[in-house]
Amino acid sequence: MAAVETTQIMLGFQAPKFTLPNTITGNKVDYDMFKGEKGTVVMFICNHCPFVVHVIDELVKLGNDYKEKGIGFIAISSNNIETHPQDGPELMQKLAKDKQFPFPYLYDETQDVARAYDAACTPDFSIFDAENKCIYRGQLDDSRPTNGLEADGASIRAVLNCLVEGKVYEGEQKPSIGCNIKWK
Repeated sequence: MAAVETTQIMLGFQAPKFTLPNTITGNKVDYDMFKGEKGTVVMFICNHCPFVVHVIDELVKLGNDYKEKGIGFIAISSNNIETHPQDGPELMQKLAKDKQFPFPYLYDETQDVARAYDAACTPDFSIFDAENKCIYRGQLDDSRPTNGLEADGASIRAVLNCLVEGKVYEGEQKPSIGCNIKWK
């Protein structure tokens, strides 16, 4: 497993639009269908990465905690399934159903969406405000699979609380760290 950090790019960019298949329903969906009234979390995850496995339950909690507060969530897997078949659509659907994802789990077969978002790792998070401008690219929290800390989503919760309260987030933007996206 090659640990990689979120690519640090200038904040304020517009959320790239996309249409991808939702592995849970089989329907094609787009960004606008799941964006939140107050903000949107776009997360690049996958099934096998130990960094994602470590935080997956907290991602589900976040989705459940904030969906009624005007925050939308979108999970996307962009990994090459020829080299990592455990990240394929059928197993994505199984994971989403088993964990009861409160958000869509989309499959980015061409990897175009991952490139458009400059995603580098799993998990990789970008948070957008109500106008779809990126206000955060960073970690979920300080927990890692090997540091003994339990995932609590503290970093992202701080950003989402600001969005819900109509405040500007001015906190730290610590990069996420995880497995590299498995490019074709």
